[in-house]
Amino acid sequence: MPHDPDLTVPKPGHRPLRDRALALDRRLFEAAAGRRRPGADPVLPLLGRGADHGALWFAAAAALAVSRTPRARRAAARGLASLGVASLTAGVLGRRSVRRPRPAAHAVPPVRLVRRLKRQPVTPSFPDGHAASAAAFATGVALESPGWGAVVAPVAASVALSRVYSGVRRPSEALAGAALGAGAAFAVRGLVPTRGQVTPQADVPALLRGEGLVLVANSASGTADRARALRDALPGAEVVECAPGEVSARLEEAAGRARVLGVCGGDGTVNTAARVALRTGLPLAVLPGGTLNHFAYDLGVEDVRDLARALRQGDAVRVDVGRYSCGDRHGVFLNTCSVGVYPELVRERERWSHRIGGWPAGVLAALRVLRTGRHPLEAEFQGRTRPLWLLFAGNGTYHRVGLASGRRRDLADGQLDVRVVHGGRRPAVRLLAAALAGPLTRSPAHAAVQVGRLRLDHVAPGTLLAYDGEVTEVEGRVTLEKLPEALTVYRPIAGY
Repeated sequence: MPHDPDLTVPKPGHRPLRDRALALDRRLFEAAAGRRRPGADPVLPLLGRGADHGALWFAAAAALAVSRTPRARRAAARGLASLGVASLTAGVLGRRSVRRPRPAAHAVPPVRLVRRLKRQPVTPSFPDGHAASAAAFATGVALESPGWGAVVAPVAASVALSRVYSGVRRPSEALAGAALGAGAAFAVRGLVPTRGQVTPQADVPALLRGEGLVLVANSASGTADRARALRDALPGAEVVECAPGEVSARLEEAAGRARVLGVCGGDGTVNTAARVALRTGLPLAVLPGGTLNHFAYDLGVEDVRDLARALRQGDAVRVDVGRYSCGDRHGVFLNTCSVGVYPELVRERERWSHRIGGWPAGVLAALRVLRTGRHPLEAEFQGRTRPLWLLFAGNGTYHRVGLASGRRRDLADGQLDVRVVHGGRRPAVRLLAAALAGPLTRSPAHAAVQVGRLRLDHVAPGTLLAYDGEVTEVEGRVTLEKLPEALTVYRPIAGY
């Protein structure tokens, strides 16, 4: 077989190591391009062409996106984001810095020439963009969902192999592209972390069949199917279904006979369970069963399979708990605590949610609250008395844009993520400006700081404070602080 000139003619001044590398690259290319595999001849070149312009990966992302699981949809989004970074890097940096010609067409057997590209491109060959895109998409999907990553990985590997098998790329170029793509996926994860990256691990019992777990399910959250699925997965567990008004009492009863206290419901129900677990010292098992489920999702628990795996393996972590106090009144929050217009929005949403549903009620509540001509809250914050439309404190640093809902990389970082919207004529303009400020820590309308403790003084009587979807009234001095690593919670460790 004729040799590829780029691989066979050593140039003066080359170091022996590079000569050996080029020779190995040549031998691998000739072995792959020259070997007949009847089953691969019609499949691999077709697969490579299907990945042109990322078409194969967009189709795979669409298939994941129509899945009913949030993790699959996030995996699709992460895969496409990684693909975009890899394509940009390969096109702009790689090929412009290493101008290596493509393999010669005569180095490929005639049987596969008909399956090569109809017109040989003249752009540089290093690195292989198809391999970069394939590795980026597969790695991005695997970082978010190891299960779906295992499904996508063989397809991605076949696309990279097809480039060498069809004679379009050399092995070194495909490998360099794959390395670049994987690196792009990890770079994206550095900017947008995956869920459930909590580090402090805890020593808890492993419940192989669920013996010792007593789980209280709030029936108002529509938890019947989840409760049945948990019984199937862990037949030794006890599941107690109850109405919303009975949740607190049932949790107290369950704590008296449980090794592990479980809860299924929304963030408000989980907050109630956390208070009982903190007082009794029991580890908590959380099964998402509400509308938002921020705490469970940030832990990496999205369904019965996640929770069952953590319970069987005895995987758990210690997480921070936020605490608010006002005189002799105090409470805890796992997600957020806020004063200003947001508590009013929560109360307004609760008025309408039973009539028109949660999301429509939230939109209607926002419109009603922002259109009213109320005055901002007056409170002393960081030594100055100032008007505030909103003070938002998150239990842990939220990685997000502006005031939009985001995720927490670490639930044990010891920080309150405080966002403040200063007072102005109307709340709508100020809140919009704060959202557009995004990652800026300071703007005329918005401030963002991370602190371990926060105090508000001279809060007017009747001021509303919202915590994990619940609302209460405060006045005078309000203190927000952290209880570091106070709560032990089951979550799956392996695969994250």
